[in-house]
Amino acid sequence: MKKIVNVATPAVCVVALALSVVAFTKTNAATTPNQTPVVANVAAGQPVDLTYAAEKSLPSVVYIKNTQNSKVQTVEYSDPFEDFFSDPFGGFFGRGRGNGNGGRRQRQVETPKRVAAGSGVIISTDGYIVTNNHVVDGADELLVTLNDNKEYSARIIGADATTDLALIKIDGKNLPAIQIANSDDVKVGEWVLAVGNPLGLNNTVTAGIVSAKARSMGQGVSSMIQTDAAINQGNSGGALVNTAGALIGINAMIYSQTGSNIGYGFAIPTTIMNKVVEDIKKYGTVQRAMIGIQGSDVNAYVDSEKEKGNEVDLGTMEGIYIAKVIDDGAAADAGLKEGDVITHIDGQKVKTFGELQNIIAQKRPGDKISINYLRNKAKKTATLTLKNEKGNTKVVKDADIDVLGGQFRPLTDAQKEQFNIGYGLQVTKVSGGRLKDAGVPQGFIIQRINDESVKTIEDLQKIVKDANKSTEPVLYIQGIYPTGKKGYFAVPLEDE
Repeated sequence: MKKIVNVATPAVCVVALALSVVAFTKTNAATTPNQTPVVANVAAGQPVDLTYAAEKSLPSVVYIKNTQNSKVQTVEYSDPFEDFFSDPFGGFFGRGRGNGNGGRRQRQVETPKRVAAGSGVIISTDGYIVTNNHVVDGADELLVTLNDNKEYSARIIGADATTDLALIKIDGKNLPAIQIANSDDVKVGEWVLAVGNPLGLNNTVTAGIVSAKARSMGQGVSSMIQTDAAINQGNSGGALVNTAGALIGINAMIYSQTGSNIGYGFAIPTTIMNKVVEDIKKYGTVQRAMIGIQGSDVNAYVDSEKEKGNEVDLGTMEGIYIAKVIDDGAAADAGLKEGDVITHIDGQKVKTFGELQNIIAQKRPGDKISINYLRNKAKKTATLTLKNEKGNTKVVKDADIDVLGGQFRPLTDAQKEQFNIGYGLQVTKVSGGRLKDAGVPQGFIIQRINDESVKTIEDLQKIVKDANKSTEPVLYIQGIYPTGKKGYFAVPLEDE
């Protein structure tokens, strides 16, 4: 269970892991309730005892087993001779009936059963666990094993691919929830522990320091905590903890030429984790705020211009250079322009794009932020109202097929033969909702939505979710009436 992303050269990659990591604290740690900031108290220049941190955090880190059952899937393949033989001879050679589909045929294949593993962190005594999205993605069954070897079945409450975070739940009481620290308080150079289950070795801790903060990896979360604590495959979803044994991040990936640890690991900060967890619980999906700009760190922009032979003086070498302002976005509404340099957000100095991303990731659409920026080296201020991905400030809810107000079933073999088609979902009941509003009748066979084939209930669910996240949340349905006549419907997912 890992994913590889090119970062600099084909030989250098970012590997998402599948185990938990926890950073450990020191001995004189304060006893604080869960979800409250915990900061290590270590005298400068003194050795650090990490045994307390390990003892404190290990019980909160779990082993997650992801099982994907064997499935029978229908796949399309090409038979270039089908139309040639079937059309002139009416199926004499037994190659089908020549549906005029360019020789495309279908067959069923069985996928093998797959098992993968990762880590997670208990964040509440009643069984909520945070892990990586890629640890639980595609799971038919999730089995969680605690540090004391007790096992629980888990269900996915919600997941977010962009931040690579997921919230799952087990039915338990008085579970050993980890204390959660404020990752904004973390300092470069402080000791941390990574806790998880790397390479099949359960309940493992490794030590290191915080190497950098607000590190941008060019994908998903652009404000990672970098550490040299050893993180390997299987650590994904584990805990990065400070010397007080309090959580400061969820381990997500490594930077490596080989796929194994070489001293560069990355964790998702708790400030972002807390926001994602709260959104999933409250809305079912992450409320992602957008500032509406494209740009880069000032020093990166200046360096690129120097390579072109251009001399640039922006009045600062720290901040965010705005290369493009998105039409109708928050920045455009506030009057920001290409060439401006953002230096502060809500009074907090912003030196890199990663720092900007960390601040915005904690906001929601509709939130207002104060921005200090330079235009032609002159200081200016503006207030922005952040927007969502659709360009407004509404709450985005996770759409489910329930919003359609219908019931569906895949076509039987007899129906496929009757209508001379290979796939589709039939609407078996319309009880209200969006289908009724759009006039979609019972018995209608859905074949395509938004130019995507609809063969299973899972296909329909994915298309509905994807459409709901778009700027135009509409389903354009193509299909067949029970009479064989083709039909087309536009089904809005939101009220105008």
